[in-house]
Amino acid sequence: MFQVEYNHITFYFASYVKNILTVFINVLPFSFILTVIERFCMSVLQLKQLVKRYDKVEVLHSIDLTINNGEFLVLIGPSGCGKSTLLRMLAGLEDISAGSLQLDGKEINDLPSQQRDFSMVFQSYALYPHLTVYENIAFGLKIRKCSQEHIDKMINWAASILNLTPLLERTPKQLSGGQCQRVAMGRALVREPKLFLFDEPLSNLDAKLRIQMRAEMKALHLKLKTTTVYVTHDQVEAMTLADRIVVMNDGVIEQIGTPLELYDNPVNIFVAGFLGAPAISFIKGSVCSTGVEIYDEGSGNTSVIEVDMREAKIGDEVILGIRPEFFDIDNKGSSCILDAQVTFIEAMGAESYLHGVLCGQPIIAKTEKRLNYQPGEQIKLGVKLSSVHVFDSNSGLKLSS
Repeated sequence: MFQVEYNHITFYFASYVKNILTVFINVLPFSFILTVIERFCMSVLQLKQLVKRYDKVEVLHSIDLTINNGEFLVLIGPSGCGKSTLLRMLAGLEDISAGSLQLDGKEINDLPSQQRDFSMVFQSYALYPHLTVYENIAFGLKIRKCSQEHIDKMINWAASILNLTPLLERTPKQLSGGQCQRVAMGRALVREPKLFLFDEPLSNLDAKLRIQMRAEMKALHLKLKTTTVYVTHDQVEAMTLADRIVVMNDGVIEQIGTPLELYDNPVNIFVAGFLGAPAISFIKGSVCSTGVEIYDEGSGNTSVIEVDMREAKIGDEVILGIRPEFFDIDNKGSSCILDAQVTFIEAMGAESYLHGVLCGQPIIAKTEKRLNYQPGEQIKLGVKLSSVHVFDSNSGLKLSS
């Protein structure tokens, strides 16, 4: 009797769920439904209080980070900040000293690298010089004892995506640097991993080839949607490739956000100075009743930049951060106009960079105009006050903008 009632209830519950799903599918767009399914089915990697020590020296300090499904996450920072060490910990090539690394909620601290289903592309390509392109890409699949039919299918697929089809019978010494990098990417691609790990893969390429490979990697990620963690010290790579950027310094995370969030709202001087090309200009001053007073040690003159300083006290030492595009060479619409001296001009074609001295301190201004100023020439330079960042001189933290 109980079994009959149980089956009866189960039947009606199943019918109820079916009706809800039918309405869900009929009302909502397919692309939205697909996104929801992907969010639940794809992997999420979580780093909780991750620490790395070599003997008594701690090089990574309590790293907390969540890597979302399908995103392209870039770790950026100066040499020695710990970004490559962190990537190797994710890959299982470095032991975790403390903390927890979780994949889909399951801790994988002690899981061997070959069982994590991650693919890593190294800076040095790591290709076998005596094997052809086909054999290099197929190597991992053969180790996993995949069928020849599957190997051929995957290699043809990867070669078509990476434009390697005409090169499959060549050896690495017959390839350019960019082609070698695509072979290394192809070897990672055919494994169909849960996660791609890239350790400065473009740093050995020349400038033109880096731009080309950057575009190819972006297009590849948009096509495959595989979760990717990418290490670089090149802020242009980070800004152009990333969905989110993690800025690291001295083994800690300084800030996490989208490229434009970090560019527009840096939390401190380090982040502001690390992102942006040309670099942001920093001008030291002290808070006065009308803004920030800048003292020119060379001439003995003072100037005032009238920024909102309600978060600081009069006399506090501060540093103003002004990005090149927020200097106004034409002085149109600028509420603050100051005297500056031209050091030199960089003519880039589509735009010009003016290197100069403002209140005795070096600055860089950017304009789309072609400039004819001579070194040493005195000019008037406007500042767009609404875009000025103000940092505390002692802590380096942002006060206001």
